[in-house]
Amino acid sequence: MKIAFIGLGNMGGPMALNLQKAGHTLSAFDLSAEACKKFAADGLPIAASAAASVAGAEVVISMLPASAHVEGLYLGSDGLLDKIAPGTLVIDSSTIAAATSRKLAEAGAKRGVAVIDAPVSGGTGGAIAGTLTFMVGGSEADLERARPVLEKMGANIFHAGAAGAGQTAKICNNMLLGILMIGTSEAIALGVANGLDPKVLSEIMRRSSGGNWALEKYNPLPGVMENAPASKGYAGGFGTDLMLKDLGLAQENAAAVRASTPLGGLARNLYAAHSLGGHGALDFSSVIKLVQAKPV
Repeated sequence: MKIAFIGLGNMGGPMALNLQKAGHTLSAFDLSAEACKKFAADGLPIAASAAASVAGAEVVISMLPASAHVEGLYLGSDGLLDKIAPGTLVIDSSTIAAATSRKLAEAGAKRGVAVIDAPVSGGTGGAIAGTLTFMVGGSEADLERARPVLEKMGANIFHAGAAGAGQTAKICNNMLLGILMIGTSEAIALGVANGLDPKVLSEIMRRSSGGNWALEKYNPLPGVMENAPASKGYAGGFGTDLMLKDLGLAQENAAAVRASTPLGGLARNLYAAHSLGGHGALDFSSVIKLVQAKPV
């Protein structure tokens, strides 16, 4: 199958490589020349532009930072929807506002282009290993068209509902993740301040009622988990500013449906403070810096 893949960041690049390894013909693009150079070195074919990448594509996949980027790519003055052939399937795996996903799906339908929203969970490790979880919004028929492609990048595929439902599921998940990372960071920081070995404490909590994904796979304290971003200078992974964006989306959605999310709001404010402190580009687990005891 010929696939256009647009967006070669920490998540998108490995996802595209997995599709190529599975035997699909890829044509990839990113506005970052550095990202294009990096993945070209890994053998990924790079197109001259986003428009060039979709020429003749049967499936178009995008993995972009925010709603504005997705809307600009597909619906802007030189939008891709006018260049994608009718009958093509578009899979947008960006995490964006549900309303933007619905707008894109409606615009695609008018042009004979099927669009599904399929944001992911699983982190960069899941993207590399091909074990991501996809939360899909769109028709069941379009999901079944997408399934053979999604299965090469992920281990779990859920149909959340109609267009935009995948995005709603994702922001609920990431709101919980943001809250859990702050709570995990507070608990570890408290133990360390009292002289506990962070590895021992983390293992105690992992196997007890406080166990969660951060303790299992993404410990926020350097040196506890060798492959976690915390042990690599908080490089790569899922950036603080991206978590801040997702928590903002959750708060916007909560306001729209009059849902009460006090912990989500507090988490958003804490990540905002962390970002303002100059840590926006670091992995979101670096939020532990906010709560670590400072030397007297």
